[in-house]
Amino acid sequence: MNRFAFRAPRRRLRPVIALFSLVVLAVVAAFASSAAGASAGAAAGAAVPGNGASVPREQGVPPGARPGDWAEWQHTSQGGRYQPFENKITPATVKNLKLKWSFVFPNYTGMVWSQPSVVGDTMYVGGPDSKLYALNARTGATKWTFDLRPVAGPVEPTGDQFKQNPVKNSPAVVGDTVYFGDNRANVYAVNRYTGRMRWTTKIDTHPNAILSGSPTYFDGRIFIGVSSTEYAIAADDRYPCCTFSGKMVALNTHTGKIDWTYRTMPPSRQDGTWPGTTTPRYVSAGGSVWSTPVIDARTRTIYFGAGNNYSGNEGHSDSAIALSLDSGKERWTYQLTHPDAWTVRCVTGQPPGGSCPGLGDDVADELDYDVGSPLMFQIHGRPVVGFTQKSGVYHVFDARTGKIVWQTQLSVGAPNQPWRGIEWGASYDGHQLYIATWRAYPGTLHALDPDTGAINWKTPLPADACKTGGAAHPIQITPPNDPPVCSAGNVAAVSSSPGLVYEGAEDGKMRIYSAKTGENLWTYDSAHMFTGVNGLSGPGGSISGNGGAVISHGMVYVESGYQLSHGLPGHVLLAFGL
Repeated sequence: MNRFAFRAPRRRLRPVIALFSLVVLAVVAAFASSAAGASAGAAAGAAVPGNGASVPREQGVPPGARPGDWAEWQHTSQGGRYQPFENKITPATVKNLKLKWSFVFPNYTGMVWSQPSVVGDTMYVGGPDSKLYALNARTGATKWTFDLRPVAGPVEPTGDQFKQNPVKNSPAVVGDTVYFGDNRANVYAVNRYTGRMRWTTKIDTHPNAILSGSPTYFDGRIFIGVSSTEYAIAADDRYPCCTFSGKMVALNTHTGKIDWTYRTMPPSRQDGTWPGTTTPRYVSAGGSVWSTPVIDARTRTIYFGAGNNYSGNEGHSDSAIALSLDSGKERWTYQLTHPDAWTVRCVTGQPPGGSCPGLGDDVADELDYDVGSPLMFQIHGRPVVGFTQKSGVYHVFDARTGKIVWQTQLSVGAPNQPWRGIEWGASYDGHQLYIATWRAYPGTLHALDPDTGAINWKTPLPADACKTGGAAHPIQITPPNDPPVCSAGNVAAVSSSPGLVYEGAEDGKMRIYSAKTGENLWTYDSAHMFTGVNGLSGPGGSISGNGGAVISHGMVYVESGYQLSHGLPGHVLLAFGL
């Protein structure tokens, strides 16, 4: 207890001193309680103020991340892509956002994928040039670079993305280490301050294995899915399609040792030849895990989505999957579309045959209806997990049992036109779900009631999206890529902060909307030339998929340039502030 340096000379002062002592102790205790609550709130799920309203504190933030940082693709291991601590960029101030700096990557592919991660004053982002960059988040100045080529092998500066080794995923910043993967199935751990490599692990030996999804951290492990380019190589009828299996891999963060691997497909086996060819046919294959997983810490469960079959009809294709974090064993799976064997052969314009034998049939099953990124939330205390799908349906499951709670169709898919559906991630701010459809004639941003799936509002892209600004006069880059083609589609993952929703489109425009009404409050056209703070010049283009806007400490970060089955090429990172 506190002791005073004087003794009361009179008995009648003792009650006053005692009362004063109690008040002091109460104030000190209240302050200590408040400070403890502030530091533990992110883990405890307390409430924090946000633009005059209470919003839920984030949970599942990696060690070392502070309020306002964005240290992983989903922002937290539970998902949601929501920045609760943003109080500078508001519905009232968003109109004042200006471009503060740009960083132009060397042009290897005319495409950028890696969503930045921001911790403190440093941004970590992968380039198309087989490098990881650490930049000053306020100025864009380079702090250090990590070159993958001494580990992963050389690349040639051509426009063929399948011959390159870009960093497609968003780094996970945990303590003093940055974790990320490359296009050759290597996972890296590098020192956050120096860029010095701590370890690297190759997690798949298939020659076409890649890491598109981003790592998620929990309890001393990194969890990352494995995807593949085999679906594209199979367009050549001489290729013996297909042998790849999607995977989820758990690695020890200290050593890089693989703790467990889960396969979405059984081991492949030869099953005759492909129709119209003498090329061996292998089944079953596919089930790529190209999105980013989420984690329920209470039940120690990991959730992720799997893509379509490349061949055959076995395995967990087009599925939502829940595994034990500790063992990698299945807790439940739910297959949402079946059958669905699809490769790029289905959209090459060739006659039926090869790895797309049903092309042109009235009952063709080639849909490419992958299940994508999940996020966790609660319905009246009941833990649920929502999944995007290229079919245009958003699915919500009971997180414990895998039973469907509700489903909402936001766009209508069609065979060989999977881009009508929901490609990348949704966002959740504690009040509404925000989900965008890609080329859904046109792409549309939706706000859904999380309890029922009812659509509260929807905002389609403008009818003249591709006829205004830079999209009307797209830039052809060199080395030559496919011709730029604009579509009115929302290609990026959705992000949100109190009162605002962030979504980038294929027309090269980044837009910010009112979370309350869906009104477009701010637009920036990135489809033009930039000179970066690093001295390079290059164009912006379609706002990039593989991620979305990152909101951190009063800044918004966006990548521009995404030429994937149409789109406007580019290779620029943009930073906006008030």
